[in-house]
Amino acid sequence: MRKFGLIGYPLSHSFSKKFFTEKFRDEQIANCEYELYPIPEIGAFPGLLTDQDLCGINVTIPYKVQVLPFLDEMDEASTAIGAVNCISITRNSAGQWLKGYNTDAYGFEESLKPLLEPHHHKALVFGDGGAAKAVKYVLNKLNIAFLVVTRKPSESSILYADVDEKLLQEYTVLINTTPLGMSPNVDTYPEIPYACLTTQHIAYDLVYNPEEPIFLREVREKGGKTKNGLEMLHLQAIRSWEIWNS
Repeated sequence: MRKFGLIGYPLSHSFSKKFFTEKFRDEQIANCEYELYPIPEIGAFPGLLTDQDLCGINVTIPYKVQVLPFLDEMDEASTAIGAVNCISITRNSAGQWLKGYNTDAYGFEESLKPLLEPHHHKALVFGDGGAAKAVKYVLNKLNIAFLVVTRKPSESSILYADVDEKLLQEYTVLINTTPLGMSPNVDTYPEIPYACLTTQHIAYDLVYNPEEPIFLREVREKGGKTKNGLEMLHLQAIRSWEIWNS
């Protein structure tokens, strides 16, 4: 039996388990299973690795950075981002080798690119937590200049109060990396002057539950293009599967 799974805490619900369980069933992939591993602290991680059937791990909050000291190698994207969400486990007579990847970056890039037009060359990134790391890496890779927008002042960001009509005329790609709008807090959203938005804007929200948060609805109603984070999740999961089977 080949085992795969997700570490994080808590893990009350998981896109990954549903995705892979259905994939194994629908594609008749035998002798594979995907489990949840809600470990209360990262110190419990090595204990999972004693299972010789475990071939691959996905990583979610709060361990995308905390897991790094346990890895033997990291790919270019995860090294640059400083976080991993996918680990391959290779075993041989010499022992085991753990390599970290960031498939969030791949998923975000591949789902954003179809939306981009020549005038989409500057972005506002709402939030500067762990989820923003992969987003900023991809924007740099695509040569899209960006400003980070946060609630608290910092040297590397501007405040929501600084987002005005003039700024929005220039920055036409809007990316929400915060939990604002996520169920059950569906009445929250990044507080920007939505009346200033036009058909030139793109809004991308890493939130996918609900399907259309207020942030996306407001932009859509002004004629802008929108996308939630569900395709990104699908793409990063598919990329994880490719890594585990390469």
